[in-house]
Formats: sequence, structure tokens, C-alpha cells
Amino acid sequence: MERINPEGIHKPGTAYSHIVKAGKTLYIAGQIALDPAGNIVGVGNAAAQARQVYENLKACLASQGLGMDRVVKITTYVTSRDYLDAVRDQRSSYFPLGSAPASTLLVVAGLARPELLIEIDAIAVLPG
Repeated sequence: MERINPEGIHKPGTAYSHIVKAGKTLYIAGQIALDPAGNIVGVGNAAAQARQVYENLKACLASQGLGMDRVVKITTYVTSRDYLDAVRDQRSSYFPLGSAPASTLLVVAGLARPELLIEIDAIAVLPG
């Protein structure tokens, strides 16, 4: 098993790793709308936050030489049903029709910081 914190996204706290590689499976920790410097992107803007979250997922995958097509499962957490359209619009730009992974979406009372509206974790599979 390997724990990975790739360049190009915010540094995690000491309590988790962005990626855990176990065999041919990558478990990607819940990504939030933080830029590489650790600043929240899009306060109050669900579309901007969703875009940053997907960019962070993309960066995690790219660090392992993979694209979004290797994602087999995502779990999305939103703090309001009002954000569903914004999340779906962004998701469709990262997962074109016919390439979407299995997906679960939950509406939750809150995330790690009150300004965060969306969090997404993922499971991806290495080729071969």
C-alpha cells in the first residue's frame, strides 16, 4: 500500500492522504474547493466550487498518469439540493456521456468548513 500527496493540489493535514494506492486501485480522499495554496475557491458559488473539486480530482489522477476515464466510482456530498444542477453540469464536462462512473450523491448538513458547499471522493482503477 502506498500513500500519496501529489503536487498541484493543497497539502492535506496530517490526518489523511489525498491518495491511497492499494494494488491496482486508487482511493482518492474527498476533494474540496481548495486551490494549491489552500485557499477556498468560489465562496458561495457552487459551480466554481464543483469545478475546483473536479480539477483537484483530475490532478490526483494525473499524478499517477491517469485520466478521469479511470474513475469507477464517485461519492458527492452537497450541503443543499440547490447545488445539484451546478454539480451535474460540471460533472458532465469531466465525464462525457457514456463515460460516467458509478455515483452516489448525498445532501449533508455541513462539511469541514462552513464555506464549503461540495466534496467528492473517488475510486479509480489502474490499467492492466
